[in-house]
Amino acid sequence: MHGTTHIAGPCDLHLHSSQSDGTEPPAQVMASAHRHGLRTVALTDHDTTSGWAEAADAAASLDMLLLPGMELSSRHEWRSVHLLGYLFDPDDATLRDLTSRIRSSRLERARAMADRIARDMDLTWEDILAHTSDGATVGRPHIADALVSRGLVRDRSEAFDSILHPGGEYYVALYAPDPVTATAAIVGAGGVAIVAHPAGRAGLLPAPLTERMLDAGLSGFELGHRENQPAATRSLARICRDRDLIVTGSSDYHGMGKPNLPGEHTTAPEMVQRIIDRAHGSAPVYP
Repeated sequence: MHGTTHIAGPCDLHLHSSQSDGTEPPAQVMASAHRHGLRTVALTDHDTTSGWAEAADAAASLDMLLLPGMELSSRHEWRSVHLLGYLFDPDDATLRDLTSRIRSSRLERARAMADRIARDMDLTWEDILAHTSDGATVGRPHIADALVSRGLVRDRSEAFDSILHPGGEYYVALYAPDPVTATAAIVGAGGVAIVAHPAGRAGLLPAPLTERMLDAGLSGFELGHRENQPAATRSLARICRDRDLIVTGSSDYHGMGKPNLPGEHTTAPEMVQRIIDRAHGSAPVYP
């Protein structure tokens, strides 16, 4: 339990750096967030905590409050389910083993997809690696960036809608745990688990699955996100009110990788405080 402190807004709890599929190093992400008026942020790279230290130093220098976090991959049947984990212990063995397996699968999958694409197009593995940072989690966005550089598509969106589409001949599935296991791993590491962009085009998660995730310690939902659909968001908002769940709003900023801008959706300071109060795995980085 952390002591109550003043949370300076606006607050954006979903930002990505070049340690996963963003285009800016963690320090630059903090600077971009600050430039957009944010004063409380979370770094949530996919399946890695490798950007925490750099982000913490930068946030402190900018007089910003940082919640170290991560976006953990999971899967239910055919659909990808992402969980935002905040203030967990990065050295927790169960969570580390899980993220290590996901990152290994992501690398193997990226290599396999690159090999398939290379049979038909002018693209090499070296082209893809040129778009990653040291220690970064290699993924489809890096393949997309390489395709853009080669002039094979206009931008990441076109790459994901065509060559990298899950229904296409080049796609390879990624290992990811089920959402209940992923939730339990974050909570078991002392963190707070929130479902990212839970009301997108794929629709809401099945109610029985949501109940199992809540039983495993799920704390809430990211209701403020550009991908969320209005009707589904309203349904989730009712559940959050009835169950007194944590509600967040965030940009899902990726630098130049997506059009999302820091602060386009924000989280109320009292919700940030609830996350801090509930977590016991690691501490926020206060200014």
